[in-house]
Amino acid sequence: MATVKAGNIKRGSYIRFRGKPMLVSKTEFSFPGKGSAFMKVVLKNITSGSTQSFTYKSNESIEELDISSIEMQFLYVDGSEIVFMNPRNYEQLSVAIDLLDGKENMLTAETKVYIKIFEDKPVGVNLPPKVKLKVTDAPEATAGNRSKAAKRNVTLETGLVVQAPLFIKTGDVLVVDTASGEYVSRGN
Repeated sequence: MATVKAGNIKRGSYIRFRGKPMLVSKTEFSFPGKGSAFMKVVLKNITSGSTQSFTYKSNESIEELDISSIEMQFLYVDGSEIVFMNPRNYEQLSVAIDLLDGKENMLTAETKVYIKIFEDKPVGVNLPPKVKLKVTDAPEATAGNRSKAAKRNVTLETGLVVQAPLFIKTGDVLVVDTASGEYVSRGN
């Protein structure tokens, strides 16, 4: 296991905190005018899902976990699990739907993701930064006097509902940001 200084912790890192494996979900570096610098972090326990905050002095050493990452392809949803396949050897892996934090409706057939593995168990899923999804329902829009660009709710092929401009029609392909779940642009 490698060690890293607390001032170098980044969001998305996996560390050991009080003997438990944790995901760093938020960081805030602070350097007050008087005293030493410190790093405030929000940690999520990867086994229980609980979160907690902690403050490290920036020069403290922290144990970073050895997390492997495997490229997998989305196959289907099976109740409370999502099934992925390794495109190299065709092995299938079931992952708890909770690991996607509500982003399971951004997955379409053959979407490639990276699954984080710790001690032979999946602990996280990294989606691509943007996905292309087809519009299945775009209600008629009425243009009027607006101070900002007009938007309306459209439903995508996976059931995801996003705010999109009025010119988007049923059958269009949209690019959606997986981090925020927002419309980015029209796809080809």
